[in-house]
Amino acid sequence: MAVKLTILASGSAGNSAYVETDETRVLVDAGLSPRQTRQRLATLGRAPENLTAILITHEHGDHIGGLVGLAEKLRVPVYCNRATRDEIVRQLAVTQIEFRLFATGASFEVGDIQVETFSIPHDAQDPVGFILRTTSGNLGFATDLGHVTKLVTERIRSANVLVLESNHDVKMLQDCLHRPWSLKQRILSRHGHLSNEAAADCTAEIMSGNLRHLYLGHLSRDCNKPDLAFNVVNARLQQLGAMHVQLQVATQAQPTATLTL
Repeated sequence: MAVKLTILASGSAGNSAYVETDETRVLVDAGLSPRQTRQRLATLGRAPENLTAILITHEHGDHIGGLVGLAEKLRVPVYCNRATRDEIVRQLAVTQIEFRLFATGASFEVGDIQVETFSIPHDAQDPVGFILRTTSGNLGFATDLGHVTKLVTERIRSANVLVLESNHDVKMLQDCLHRPWSLKQRILSRHGHLSNEAAADCTAEIMSGNLRHLYLGHLSRDCNKPDLAFNVVNARLQQLGAMHVQLQVATQAQPTATLTL
């Protein structure tokens, strides 16, 4: 059975990825506006009315910004843990969303997708990453994490396709005039965001024959550049001799080309 992945958007203004199997259609995060989500799904010949579920990694606005307009209005069930649910309810004052709660670290099924959850270090209530296991391959999502823990490494090592944060270039962040020092400290902290070099280090740590497609995501608009992130990680892939890995950068402006496994 074919499995398709399209990263609809990735960045500080909104994150969302679309995964489709023969039986199941899910969003991983809903950070785009409902209008943008609809428009980007339309380029695939899809509509949000046909979503099976929405999986939420954590409650920051760039991951839940479109949740009400999708989940509440279209009655799409939302999978998240209890702490994330409670914070979503507090922030958005939602009453009609159908939440389906999981315990962090637990696994559950959405249609023909087996979803594994794991804790990630980020400044949210109880942030998680996902491994989506399908008959055609395993898709990993590890964005918004300040450092790569042993647990994260163990979980994402099985991914055939991985969406990994490559948020910033450290020097660009340190030199950025638009951001106060307190924000820079948050981003650089162990519960902030991964730099390009940290993403490269993570890639080296998990490298095996399993990994076939690597997407760099959540790039900072002010403190990174797509070609810079690509070059740093690609250089590490070359050092590793990992010629079997296809590297791409996901952007805020437009969806990635659909990957079919």
